[in-house]
Amino acid sequence: MTAKDYPVTPDGRYFVVRGRLWRRSNPCLPEPQRAALVGELMGARRAIGIALRAGDKARLAEARAQVDQAKVALGERGPVWWQDGTPDLNRHMVANTPYADWLREQDRAP
Repeated sequence: MTAKDYPVTPDGRYFVVRGRLWRRSNPCLPEPQRAALVGELMGARRAIGIALRAGDKARLAEARAQVDQAKVALGERGPVWWQDGTPDLNRHMVANTPYADWLREQDRAP
């Protein structure tokens, strides 16, 4: 599956995977900045794999911190990127959020 296969909430803030909301990147980031941050994120994820295979706990902690930094910079974690005061529902089950009815309608669509 690709990211395009997951439903995106009508406001564009989240995508849904197995009934859980995941915050999307800030759509206001300039494309060159977004691309650079995604590159950093992918490099940090590769570093996690290398550290895991090597059993290097220090490098694993460093790589995980780099993933977190990239995700915060992308807007997927940390302060929300929208400004209307709506709370962050990242990682919440859709059924327990205002998006529940919307997702049920998606499931009924042909």
